[in-house]
Amino acid sequence: MIADGAVAWQGERVVAAGRHADLLARFPDAERLDAGGGLILPGLVNLHHHFYSALARGLDPGRPLPDFRAVLEGLWWRLDRALDAETVRLSALLTLADCVRWGCTTVFDHHASPSCLAGSLDLIAEAVEEAGLSAVLCYEVSDRNGHDEALAGLEENLDFIGRRREHPRVRGMLGLHASFTVSDETLAAAARQRPAGAGCHVHMAEDRLDVDASRQRFGATPMQRLGRSGLLDRDALLVHGVHLDDAELEAVVAAGATLVHNPESNANNGVGRLDLPAAAGHLCTLGLGTDGMSSAMLRALRAAFLGLRGGDLDPTLGFAIVPDLLVTNARVAGRALGEPRLGQLEEGAPADLVVVDAPPPTPLDEGNLFGHLVYGASEAAVRHTIARGRLLLEDFRHTTLDPEALAREAAKVSPALWERFRGMA
Repeated sequence: MIADGAVAWQGERVVAAGRHADLLARFPDAERLDAGGGLILPGLVNLHHHFYSALARGLDPGRPLPDFRAVLEGLWWRLDRALDAETVRLSALLTLADCVRWGCTTVFDHHASPSCLAGSLDLIAEAVEEAGLSAVLCYEVSDRNGHDEALAGLEENLDFIGRRREHPRVRGMLGLHASFTVSDETLAAAARQRPAGAGCHVHMAEDRLDVDASRQRFGATPMQRLGRSGLLDRDALLVHGVHLDDAELEAVVAAGATLVHNPESNANNGVGRLDLPAAAGHLCTLGLGTDGMSSAMLRALRAAFLGLRGGDLDPTLGFAIVPDLLVTNARVAGRALGEPRLGQLEEGAPADLVVVDAPPPTPLDEGNLFGHLVYGASEAAVRHTIARGRLLLEDFRHTTLDPEALAREAAKVSPALWERFRGMA
């Protein structure tokens, strides 16, 4: 922590961080951006999002959704089939505008649009570049609509990964849906064709359904299947992990994979809650995502903290485990994008930073920063968002995207999307 601090950047790189007076003396002619007494932080990272969910707000599925299978079949799998190119693009832009609004400068998206599959990742990549953010994208491979579509989804991933391998801000991963919807043939094809260094971004044991249906259909748990396929390694993102047992948590550690906690989504879907103390006790690498619920990472951090505090008799565990989640996010994103200093504010690091409008009313230091984030900054607006040196949000106003115009455009096309949704079986 630097009291009365400042950050200087030129182009896409930080050139210095230190006391405000020292940087003013060092760079007397620099353009100045007032932080308003707020907190200057590294740009936030979201390890698991679903851009395509943006136009589901207020959508009535028209049927009961009593369990997780019903939620998937009655809501999300109908919505993703109803998406077309226009709504894929708009969903991405709306979500990206929210990312900018909440200071998230790097985001990992897990996409599905079976009726607009080929080229869908390029549509999203164009939206990311228009917004000015960084992203790691993938398409959700699944056999739920047939094996041919699963192979088409695999090809979409492979093509995008190959063409974006050296892109500085937008790259690809191999996306898989939950194990129970991915056949042995598809899993083998994905493992065989995955390019070297491309990680696997997969929904893992989110609900008991995934575990039980995988055992019944394939004779193995989701973790066992992923491990046997060769897709479980240090670049894998295992999303949710709510129903992993101790042996499977050990397998996560042995592989060096990252387990991505999504507390708000888990609560919303009623699937249970990741046992953070157990995962941390096994020394799992733990990250944080929102699973399409929002783009507010500090609010997700607060949800992780309060969920742990509310579910365990030891109130100190939240402070012992949760602060590291955002650090892990930055490290994972830095590795995926070839930027090892992502998430740091020091000379040579990417100029990704955010100013949270939460001037501290009490003493702030290294020892109590997390308390200030959870109890203050998590509920505060973001004043400025800077990504790779580009000012995307200035004094609470967007500079690259127009959320109001996007909302008006979406309001014109969403009724047709909802009508297609209602026509889906």
